Amino acid sequence: MNEVFMGKKNSELVRGNKSLSSKKWVAASLAGVLWIMPVIGSTGPSLFSLGSASVAQAATASFSVTKLSEEVITSGAMMMKYKFTTVRSGKSVTGLADVVRVDLNNPYVSVDVMTGKGGNLTTRQSTGGMAAETGAVAAVNGDYFNTGGEGAPIGGQVSGGVVVSTPSQLDGMYAFAVTKDRKPVIDEYTFEGMLTAEDGSQFPLSGINKGAYNPEGGSSTYSHANAAYIYTDAWTALERPKNSSTTPTEVLVENDIVTQISPDAALPITVPKGAYILRTHGLAAQFVKAHLVVGQKLSSVYTLRSKTTQQEFDPSTLQMMIGGHTILVNNGKAATFSRSTSSIGGYRARTALGYSEDGRYVYVIAAEKNNNSAGLSLTELQSFMTNIGVWKGINLDGGGSTTMVDRPLAETSTTLTFNTEYGTEQRSIVNGLGVYTSAPQGEVKGIKISGSSVLLIGQKATYSLKGYDTYYNPIDVAAANPAWSSSGGSVTVNAGEATAVKAGTVNLKATSGSASAETKVTVLGGDDLTSLTSSTTTAPLIAGASVSVPVNAVSKSGATIAVPAASLKWEFIGFKGNVGDGKLTVESVDPGVTTGYAIARYDGFSTAVVFSAAASTAWENFENATYPFAFTTNAAGVTGTAAVVPGSAERAGSKVLSLSYDMTAGTGKMYAYAQFNGTTGKSIPATATSMSVDVMGDMSLNWLRAEVTDASGATAYIDLAKVIDWNGWKNLNIDLSGSGIKFPASLKRLYVVNVEEGQDERAKTGTVAFDNISFVMPSLSSEAGLPKGTASMSIGAKSMLVNGTKQAIDVAPIVKDGSTYVPIKYVLDAFGGNAIWDQNTKKIMVLRGAKALDLTVNKKEFLLNGKRQSADVAPLILNGRTLVPLRLVTEQLGLTVKWEQITKTVTIES
Repeated sequence: MNEVFMGKKNSELVRGNKSLSSKKWVAASLAGVLWIMPVIGSTGPSLFSLGSASVAQAATASFSVTKLSEEVITSGAMMMKYKFTTVRSGKSVTGLADVVRVDLNNPYVSVDVMTGKGGNLTTRQSTGGMAAETGAVAAVNGDYFNTGGEGAPIGGQVSGGVVVSTPSQLDGMYAFAVTKDRKPVIDEYTFEGMLTAEDGSQFPLSGINKGAYNPEGGSSTYSHANAAYIYTDAWTALERPKNSSTTPTEVLVENDIVTQISPDAALPITVPKGAYILRTHGLAAQFVKAHLVVGQKLSSVYTLRSKTTQQEFDPSTLQMMIGGHTILVNNGKAATFSRSTSSIGGYRARTALGYSEDGRYVYVIAAEKNNNSAGLSLTELQSFMTNIGVWKGINLDGGGSTTMVDRPLAETSTTLTFNTEYGTEQRSIVNGLGVYTSAPQGEVKGIKISGSSVLLIGQKATYSLKGYDTYYNPIDVAAANPAWSSSGGSVTVNAGEATAVKAGTVNLKATSGSASAETKVTVLGGDDLTSLTSSTTTAPLIAGASVSVPVNAVSKSGATIAVPAASLKWEFIGFKGNVGDGKLTVESVDPGVTTGYAIARYDGFSTAVVFSAAASTAWENFENATYPFAFTTNAAGVTGTAAVVPGSAERAGSKVLSLSYDMTAGTGKMYAYAQFNGTTGKSIPATATSMSVDVMGDMSLNWLRAEVTDASGATAYIDLAKVIDWNGWKNLNIDLSGSGIKFPASLKRLYVVNVEEGQDERAKTGTVAFDNISFVMPSLSSEAGLPKGTASMSIGAKSMLVNGTKQAIDVAPIVKDGSTYVPIKYVLDAFGGNAIWDQNTKKIMVLRGAKALDLTVNKKEFLLNGKRQSADVAPLILNGRTLVPLRLVTEQLGLTVKWEQITKTVTIES
């Protein structure tokens, strides 16, 4: 990196780009969700608010890092998983981070930039998609980019010595590079270039393949004002770029010869292969008119310059460069932030790059934020990086864009390393960083069993034997015909097909000649689950009705597992039915039955689908709404409207509730509310177990919620959608059974939330709309016809009063350890419902209305609608009769209980 730049022609740049697209290269991608105001006219806000540079906080003594595992990806690249622990607001917090360590001393491994689709700018693609296309063995998301632009990185990008995109004129934006002699470099760079006409006249070249942005420190607030930019065939979008402040003059240059000039107009073509278009404005356009002629030569030279040393660098000496953001680590210590980080604060998923003090190792870092990890602040990220040995490192685009993929040992393709902030979704981004291998095929080094590590009873799964060579690259061992065995009786295996028989953990073993491999397989039993739920919780009780009943289990470790049909046993109460191909069909309804149940059982764990003659109640379609709606907000500067308006397109001829918002002048966590009926809201008159609403999304990535005030005056917040990631109308179904809402209640408002954390990723303006709100109300449907009234029982008395009539009971209520126990049979006789007793498991299932309650003798845990919960007391058996904790059962079934201390009398009401 010590040579002085001698100049490079644009024709070489074009040829280099061609070699770029034909080369196998992979880049890990971080770019994706920086919200930037489009530049319109010659004024506007800057791309980033620099302000004064933030000072990085010193690493806290409470931050610790533990390596959990490491596995070879390929020769020279290692995947390492870490656990970090820190203290926030006095509480200990843990999380996970994944690091791909690349050994630059290994000649077979390299890192490079991957770009969009086909190696082109303006064609966004997910990290995993780019990795698959380019053959990367690992990858992460890359540079920041303007989500409203064509799709070009904010920072500079070099691949194979070719400048694909030049750095923007922004302060404190660092970049990561690797030289062709395999030395890592992190620095700030500027771009300098010069155009020379055939008559010798010259004009500065401002950049290559850049979208419009607001520069810092210059004389203009518009990047392209009075400037000339080159667009190569890597730029596939027809617009070059959007939102020009003046009409451009464009010039087509092929083989250094001007072949077209379009005065005061953009050429209506994409850039031809091997050519480039020169886009000019203002003074640059005047240069074109005065000095360029079709058929004459136009040459260009350019250089990169270090802002730190002022040294010029020939891009041909670089193997790759990718832009980033602030510097995080310098000389092995947390560095002062080179840019303001206020817009990317909070505890988020993070992506970063760094290298070791001796320059041998490159660290590709992704910190997780999901159900298993709490994310990191930028200062915590600095602590993590210094803990694992980073000498110098930078921040890349993070938050919801943070994505890492890697190729597990012996596998042929990459998979998602961890769930992103939004699950398995991978955002489409402009570029990323990929890890590549050029290792030759080696000898067989080892074999590995590939297949699921977790099964459910009755589930069948296929396992395969895969191999890897001395360079840790996958090899085909399919012809090995291994012998299979299982260490225990929980799993049987035949020719690689395993069947889960009972709960437990086994070692599955494959042997081929002298080589063997083992993997641990756990079969989950009912005791290993926290919930068992069907996506359909209510359905119409009509002969011939058919509903989808996919059932999911959640393990105590938090994993969600789709339960195979073979693992479930179904029982029908109140009707005859069958389940096949994922659908439950009602064959016939028993005479006089208004509520039926389909019970799905898995190893003692159960859940129920409630069938009712009236499963859903229309609540509001806004066609005849006479009460007022109003727009309200929590933040100064936020404006908007909330009103019932005529629908458009597919809702033409109907009315919808429209909520428009503009949060651009607000700060912090911002809300835009559509308020129902002043401060009172609209009544939800009876117990609702689920809610359905049609929502027109605006792809804002904001949070959509509802606010309910219940009968006790408490406020309940209902998530309609964690992310508004769709345009157009979509039906949302929300389970309310675990919300704890006491009915009757009132829906107070529907609203959009733009949270402060990761605010740069979400739109601050937009419009959503609502229609056809309905609730499943068991008290109006599945609870219809249940007996109403009052029942009284006295401790020790073998009789009870039901609506004033005395009835005999064979077991008297008792008080044990301060809790009252009653025979559940007589409660259900009085108030309706069914009880199913299993002598073998000592379980009793109580069904009433929309409630399915599973109790086990001598166990304090119980299941309510398929979800495991805890109680203070457990059912017991007395004189051959099962007694249940009165208050627990009656309150879970929607009944109320009163206790009279003097007479030792319990009164139950419905």
